[in-house]
Amino acid sequence: MFLVYFAGELFSSKHLVGNAALADAIAKASNLNFACVLPQTLEDREMRAQDIRDKDIVTLIGCDLALFNFDGPELDSGTVVEFMFAKFADIPSLLLRTDFRRAGDQGEDPWNLMMSFYPRTRTLCLNSMEIYKKALSSGMSPVRAGQSLTEQVADAAVRELELLSHLAPVIPDQLTEPVFRWLSKMPGFHSSESGEKVMAALARKKANRPLT
Repeated sequence: MFLVYFAGELFSSKHLVGNAALADAIAKASNLNFACVLPQTLEDREMRAQDIRDKDIVTLIGCDLALFNFDGPELDSGTVVEFMFAKFADIPSLLLRTDFRRAGDQGEDPWNLMMSFYPRTRTLCLNSMEIYKKALSSGMSPVRAGQSLTEQVADAAVRELELLSHLAPVIPDQLTEPVFRWLSKMPGFHSSESGEKVMAALARKKANRPLT
């Protein structure tokens, strides 16, 4: 089983319910091969702001893969930061956009070009409105059409995650420990325990799946 960090907005009922539904659909579509870790289930809003940030970073680095929701006319800033941490840690990443609106300053991806062209990264752009309308036209109720949309997005995401899971690491083996040691220091974690968890994540990854 692969742990997949699920990054995206979590500030409204729409975000919370949508994230949870897609995470559950991905687990089912992959026969539990991909288990999404939702930051919204980890965060205690009574925690210090930095402690919330630290926990998210440590959890991300500990996962095998990551999925980043790139919906919206402007990408969520927290999701962008998490994506860059994933690239620093050489975590295979899926950039998912179901928003049919285009944005950004390039023709290839519908977002700012600084978010594109990274190794061990795949892009999945789907027109959710088109999929939803097609389901409605087949006679489905609005609720069932929404469920069908979620299932179709999950199926497509699982195919991409499967491809990502087989991509070879970019970081040379001799550099993995120095890179992770830097990641354990660079964020300025509030607690030294967070840095220790980053290094423990590297040890687990080496033990479970050879990095070369």
